Amino acid sequence: MADIIQKKLQTEVEKYQQIQKDLSKSMSARQKLEAQLTENNIVKEELDLLDSQNLVYKLIGPVLVKQDLEEAKGTVGKRLEYINGEMTHRHTEVLAGLQQEYQKSQGKVPVKV
Repeated sequence: MADIIQKKLQTEVEKYQQIQKDLSKSMSARQKLEAQLTENNIVKEELDLLDSQNLVYKLIGPVLVKQDLEEAKGTVGKRLEYINGEMTHRHTEVLAGLQQEYQKSQGKVPVKV
């Protein structure tokens, strides 16, 4: 009897630990997206300060390449849309699902002896 309970407990603990790992990975990915969003918002603000006579360069590998201002603004705008979409769509849903599983697992561990 004690062996059965011990095996159930071990199984639930392993599930709980896996959910913790998944939740941690998801939160880390979301933090990375938030950092990218902040960085791109700063770039957008800086580009908005420029006029058409200013030169804009893009770093590609070890080389700076001249880029049209409107093209740079468009690229940053598309990047911001993508990052916002990722944050709201994928990570919000994944994070919410993992948090629900995590909360369920917290109350599910058997305590009978």
